[in-house]
Amino acid sequence: MNQQAILPAKAQKASESPMYKILFIIGLCHLLNDSIQAVVPAMFPILEKSMGLSFTQLGIIAFALNMISSIMQPAVGMITDKKPMPYALPIGLTFTLFGILGLGFASSFLMIVLSVVFIGLGSAIFHPEGSRVAYMAAGSRRGLAQSIYQVGGNTGQALAPVITALILVPLGQIGASWFTIVAAVAVILLLYIANWYNQRLLTSPVTAKKKSTGVTKKDGLTREVKNTLALILLLIFARTWYSSGITNFYTFYVIKEYSLTIKESQIFLFAFLVSGAVGTFFGGPLSDRFGKKNIISFSMLATVPFSILIPYVPSTVAFFFLILTGFILMTSFSVTVVYAQELVPGKIGTMSGLTVGLAFGMGAIGSVGLGYIADLIGLQSMITWLGVLPLLGLIAFLLPTDQKIWEWNQPK
Repeated sequence: MNQQAILPAKAQKASESPMYKILFIIGLCHLLNDSIQAVVPAMFPILEKSMGLSFTQLGIIAFALNMISSIMQPAVGMITDKKPMPYALPIGLTFTLFGILGLGFASSFLMIVLSVVFIGLGSAIFHPEGSRVAYMAAGSRRGLAQSIYQVGGNTGQALAPVITALILVPLGQIGASWFTIVAAVAVILLLYIANWYNQRLLTSPVTAKKKSTGVTKKDGLTREVKNTLALILLLIFARTWYSSGITNFYTFYVIKEYSLTIKESQIFLFAFLVSGAVGTFFGGPLSDRFGKKNIISFSMLATVPFSILIPYVPSTVAFFFLILTGFILMTSFSVTVVYAQELVPGKIGTMSGLTVGLAFGMGAIGSVGLGYIADLIGLQSMITWLGVLPLLGLIAFLLPTDQKIWEWNQPK
């Protein structure tokens, strides 16, 4: 076993076991929340035909959804680091419920944008506190706990093609309104989580606060920490832009290049997203064993050969390469969250909001930017250049080791 990977874990109580019941419930809620968000890009082929929207307009819809979440998540995290808010969880999903209901009945482009703003706001409230619950219930297995939580979200996103094929294609836009039921279930489950969370704060406020915010507190960030955080955010930028390009536009590519129907194209997207969800789950435990820096580096660079070749191979090979790309790339998803949380102890909500929120934000900018590029130079050229993005993973070699981060946060 990699000694540098386990060194920080030795500082924790070996007997502290994860609270799996809480982890699985918050992971399920994450799945429900993100499956509702997945309805938005899943509706793109429907909206493109029924309302005659351009790629740029579709990008604006994704921008509205993701940018609201991106801007708000770090802000929510900063607020709840100072004062944890257990009942923010069901409140956030209530915003999402109203948003998805509005989306199903929206009659104009403006109404669609307004509805997804509500969905984005609900996501912004949910994610930082959801990540804090996972951290509190993690025990000594932070990588595993964060993977259980994050794989729920990625699985929810992976449901987008199924939603399109089974619900939106036969029912059309009105089918989105059925997801108010999903939102209602999530609200009920989150009331249970909120009660548990609140009870922890009431019965052992000192312990609960340490678990939710971290033990080490510093007056400010050192230059080394700031530089490392900048590198992590740049890696998230590359990963998210690539994922956004595949999620939002690759279905149009396979419809055009391989002469597939909308339903058939969703199989490709489903394969990419499901393999990404599986990769997310395995990434956390692998980082507990081999080190977070090693998994982050591997996830980016091992993706490169497949991402570059995807536009040049037949459909069957492209399908297989998409599975490999999704799995490898997303092994770093939960790992970057834990890496940032351990880089800046005491700011669990802020770091979760920054890393996960930034992922949404970069996806938002990427959706508009890539949509504009596709309109400008053509969809095929955009997909071809997209495959180069994971090469930015070379900067992962500049990240400090897990042992070095642990040493930075020891009392002087």
